[in-house]
Amino acid sequence: MVEALRTDETAVTDELLDRIPLLIDLDAHVVEPPDVWSSRLPARYRGAGPHVELLPAGVPRLVGSSYVEAPGADGPMVAWWCYEDHRASLKRTIAAAGFPRDEIQLRGVRYDEMRPGCYRVPERLEDMDVGGVQAQLCFPNYPRFCGQQFLWGKDRELARLCVKVYNDWMVEEWCGESGGRLIPLCLVPLWDVALAAAEVRRNAARGVRAVAFTELPTYLELPSFYGGYWDPFLDACAETGTVVCMHIGSGTRTPQAAPDGPDAVSATIIFGNSVASLVDLLFSGIPHRFPDLKFMYAEAQIGWIPYVLERADDVWATHRGWSNSQRHCPEPPSSYYRRGNIVSCFFKDAVGVSLLEQVGVDNVVFETDYPHSDSTWPDSRRAAAEQFGHLDEGSIGKIARDNAIGLLGLELPHAEHADRAERAGQPAPSAVDRTVGEGVS
Repeated sequence: MVEALRTDETAVTDELLDRIPLLIDLDAHVVEPPDVWSSRLPARYRGAGPHVELLPAGVPRLVGSSYVEAPGADGPMVAWWCYEDHRASLKRTIAAAGFPRDEIQLRGVRYDEMRPGCYRVPERLEDMDVGGVQAQLCFPNYPRFCGQQFLWGKDRELARLCVKVYNDWMVEEWCGESGGRLIPLCLVPLWDVALAAAEVRRNAARGVRAVAFTELPTYLELPSFYGGYWDPFLDACAETGTVVCMHIGSGTRTPQAAPDGPDAVSATIIFGNSVASLVDLLFSGIPHRFPDLKFMYAEAQIGWIPYVLERADDVWATHRGWSNSQRHCPEPPSSYYRRGNIVSCFFKDAVGVSLLEQVGVDNVVFETDYPHSDSTWPDSRRAAAEQFGHLDEGSIGKIARDNAIGLLGLELPHAEHADRAERAGQPAPSAVDRTVGEGVS
């Protein structure tokens, strides 16, 4: 039986739970099926392109703020993504749905050791039903959160094709077979701004309204938001109504206090990347020059936002004589945020909800992070009820679904307040079978 990774049930009454409508989840993840690239790349590239091999598990080594690993000489056989000379095993932490917290570790697994909902559409839709999710936007896993794995590729033509293949699979299969419940999120070739702009337009022409981008370009040794380098990409996004979606950790480098500290430190302060990104974005002048462009921060939470805006405004005014605070940003930074073109996802932030008046109810959307280790699944509606079920009906609707629908221009059937799974005749989350996938080589 699956362990229900639930919040404290005693804190949520049925009345509160019934106030939460079906959710629009703007940050989940897909564990890419093993044949995404190997079945679609030209034959000459299939050996070097991303493919899965069963190899002995290795022991990850922490180098800087990133784990580096290679297959071991012996040990359990696990699934490894192989791309050129890069190897990365599938970790339990990214396929954690349905497993007890103590079992969620940085160790390799196979596809037959994870829930099929991690990588198969029919089972994903079933797991969404259990969690009370009507529609869901999924960030990538193997290519990293903005496709930076392909940025690091040696063969640029192969990397370009890998981005194209991923996007075609995302639109045509992952989302195309979901009846509109899975929302497409595409990648761009990060190393070439002209190609990035072209890919935005190619995908927008087939209905895609979200693109994954890095929260901190310079962390990937790319040009900064200053100087206009990214303008062709931003122009394409603005013209097509494509939302720039920046997931926590999409700069790869994450905050770290001490090299010998536990991972718990980085896991706690990782929102610092979102702080840096938002301040950088506001002072860059991009929201001023692209007033219609929309940005979304995924897995960033929201409780930190009011102080950061207050501090940015104070620096903008108080230190204008020496800090160049107004060079690119002619109005107080918070004014661009308040216009509603910047939103942030949350799923575990009661503090942020308590500050909602300062954060802005129109600036937040909800997420589940399925199937990652931080996810609230299968109790995502219960988590929502515990955090914001006490708010007025209009605010609940905005956070749970309406803001997401407006942000991405979604066309979804109207959803009344969802009945509890038990009442609707579905199995309760605590009774979901601990079903795993079929083997793959």
